Amino acid sequence: MTLRYPQVLLLLCALTALPQAYAADNIKLDTPIGGWRSGAPGGEGENYSQTVNYPASSVNTPLGQADTARIRGQIKAAPKDSREPGKLIVNGMSMPLKLDAQGRFDRPYSFPNGSNSVEVRSPDGQHRHRTQFLNTSGGATPAKLRVLLTWDSDGTDIDLHLVTPDGAHVWYGDRVAPNGAALDIDVTTGYGPEIASMPAPIKGQYLVYVNYFGGGYRNVSDDEDSEGGEEGEESAGRQEPEQALTTAQVTIITEEGTPNEKMETFVVPMRAVGELTLVKSFSYP
Repeated sequence: MTLRYPQVLLLLCALTALPQAYAADNIKLDTPIGGWRSGAPGGEGENYSQTVNYPASSVNTPLGQADTARIRGQIKAAPKDSREPGKLIVNGMSMPLKLDAQGRFDRPYSFPNGSNSVEVRSPDGQHRHRTQFLNTSGGATPAKLRVLLTWDSDGTDIDLHLVTPDGAHVWYGDRVAPNGAALDIDVTTGYGPEIASMPAPIKGQYLVYVNYFGGGYRNVSDDEDSEGGEEGEESAGRQEPEQALTTAQVTIITEEGTPNEKMETFVVPMRAVGELTLVKSFSYP
């Protein structure tokens, strides 16, 4: 096949643009990596729940966590002074990815058997890294029901609540139920995600709630405060909410990784601290 000059020019332009968007040295994904893999023997070291530290940290996966059940890496291209999150896309589910000061991230994740994809994007969307792998049996039992909560503001605390057919209530105050339902972490610092899951869901009616537990605040200086004291009077300054309105997104996945997989996503505006919203009532199976 003979390429004409315009075709060669277009090809060269495309090849030149690829390193800018997919440069491997800008995003490092330690795990998972592409290929064929088996879970840890007997699920050893595959802990679903993160340790909750206060004040909360975005990187707090427990020591000893198996690499087969975590997502870990670093976005080197992330500006150190930026509070914007990166983006994590797992099997088509998009969620914010909060980073530490060096752009690192590390969180547990229970992958279903079969084909899985993980993509990480920088906060500005200019850099991305994607990997595809085939997960085989041998690790922890994959979740047949997964409920994922994210929201669009930093410094805010929105909580996920899952009520199961037998009356168990999974939330930050009781993260593991006797029936196997579990909440992976209570995120108090903004964006999420919080994930509730069950490896063997029981039959019956489920309820999914979100609660706007608390909002972030920022210090307002005297110069910013247009309603400060009279001229010549010093003000101690005040605090005001960073973002009163925040939008939550809830995704419910059943039979993940099977031909019967079903995914529903709901967008929930949260207008005031203390607001409790029933997002979805559904039956399983």
